Formats: sequence, structure tokens, C-alpha cells
Amino acid sequence: MRIATSQLFDRPLSLMSRLTVQADAAQTSIATGKKYTAPSENAGAYLQLQGLRRATAEGKAYAANVGLAGSLLKQTDSVLGHAETQLQRVQELTTQAATGTLTDANRLAISKELDSIRDELFAIANTKDMRGQPLFGGASGDTAYAKAADGTIAFAGAGEPSPIPIGDGDQVQATIPGGPVFGDMFAMIGNLSSALKAGGDVSPATDAALTSVQARLETVGSARASAGARAARLELDGDRLSELATDREATRVTIEDTDIASAVTELQKTLTVLQATQASFTKLTALSLFDYLR
Repeated sequence: MRIATSQLFDRPLSLMSRLTVQADAAQTSIATGKKYTAPSENAGAYLQLQGLRRATAEGKAYAANVGLAGSLLKQTDSVLGHAETQLQRVQELTTQAATGTLTDANRLAISKELDSIRDELFAIANTKDMRGQPLFGGASGDTAYAKAADGTIAFAGAGEPSPIPIGDGDQVQATIPGGPVFGDMFAMIGNLSSALKAGGDVSPATDAALTSVQARLETVGSARASAGARAARLELDGDRLSELATDREATRVTIEDTDIASAVTELQKTLTVLQATQASFTKLTALSLFDYLR
């Protein structure tokens, strides 16, 4: 069997070319920390990575929404707690006003404090959230409650607050409309204050106020409990999203990132074979026709 001289050169040249490409790819992989630099190198892996990147972007958006919703619910609970404290004071003042031993001056002092509490509750009802929107405003409007020229206070919002998406097909109501929470709270305090200023028999006003303030306290308490339950649920959702993000990252690392230790070992092997092939080829090309004939 005759072997052409060209074959003696072509085979080692082809091998050295392949080994050089492999060494360059390994060095690039080590330098960049990535297994692939172009989709053509592994189309299946790149499709998987695109899916992971989309899921990661969505997961980050949902996690941010969970954080936002949690902060809003925390603020809601805190503000309602302040309102609860004010209502408890109204309850105490109403109980004092119901006693028959108070003078008109005493009742006037109580009415002034009630007016102050009413103003404070009005400010509470118009609290802005971290986005600059009314915390208790409903679906629209820059103000939750408005005060008319005659001093009456009424809900100015409309509809339910827009829910915040926290997952595929999953959402949470992060705020509470003020109407169901505050109800006739302002009218009740205003009526009681007016009755105390007018003097005379205030028992009908104090009786009505005691019933109403107890109902408002229960409503506010229920709203706080609801906010707390949703906040607890969001903590679970946050944990779930975090676990999914960790799993996605682990999958991405397996598909995309270079195992540096293994890559260095393979590079060393490739370079060793390449150097040996180059040395053999150098000896081969140094042979003359005389060397073949000897």
C-alpha cells in the first residue's frame, strides 16, 4: 500500500488545526466563564437559556411587586393602627361626656378635642402611599376624602384599588378603599361635638356615638386583620419566588457557565497533545528524500 507524501503532511496538519481550535475554544471558555459564545455552538442550550432569562425577568418583576405589596400592606396596618388609637380616644371621651356630672365647660373642652381628633382622622384617611397615591382612595382620584365648605367630610374615591400581579394569574389587593373602613366616622364625631357644644341633654348623641364608635373599631380591626393575612401570604409568595429563582440560576449555571477546573484540565490535555503533534510534524518535515532512501 502506497502512502502519498501529501497524506503524511495532511493528517498531522488537520489534527493540529483541530487541536488548535479546541485549545482556543477552551481558553475563551475559561476567560469568559461561559461555555458558548454563539447560538450556533449549541442551539438547544441557547433556547433553554432564552427561556430561563424570560422566566428570570418575570420572576424579578413579580418579586418586586411582592415587595411593593408587602410594604403597602405594612403601611396600611400602621396607619389603621393610628386610626384605631384615635377612635379609642373618641370612645373614652364619649364615655366621659355621657356622665351627668360634667359642666358645659367640660363638655366644650371635650368637643374641642373631638374636633381635633376628627381633623387627625381626616388626615389619616388621606394618607399617601409610597407611590404618592391615596392609600385609601380606591381605584381613582388624587384624594380619598374631601371636606366640603360646611365642614362635612365624604369619600371622594371610586371603585376598588387595582390589584398587584404577583405571579402567573395571581394577584393581591395591597390597599383598602376608605369607604368601608371609615364609613360615617366623621359624621358621628361631628354630630357628637355639635351636641356637646349645644349643651342640654346629650345622652341621645352619646348613646349613638358609643354604638357607632364600637362598630368603627370593629371595622378597623377587621381591616387590619385582613391586611395582616395578606401580608403573611405575601411572605410565602416571596419565599416561593426566591426558591424558583435559585433553581433557575442553578439550571443556568449548569447549562451556560464554565466549570473552570475541568476546562483547565482539558486545555492542558489538548495543549500536551498539540505540542506532541507539532514536535512530530517538525521532525517529519525535516526529513529529506535522502533520509527516505537510506
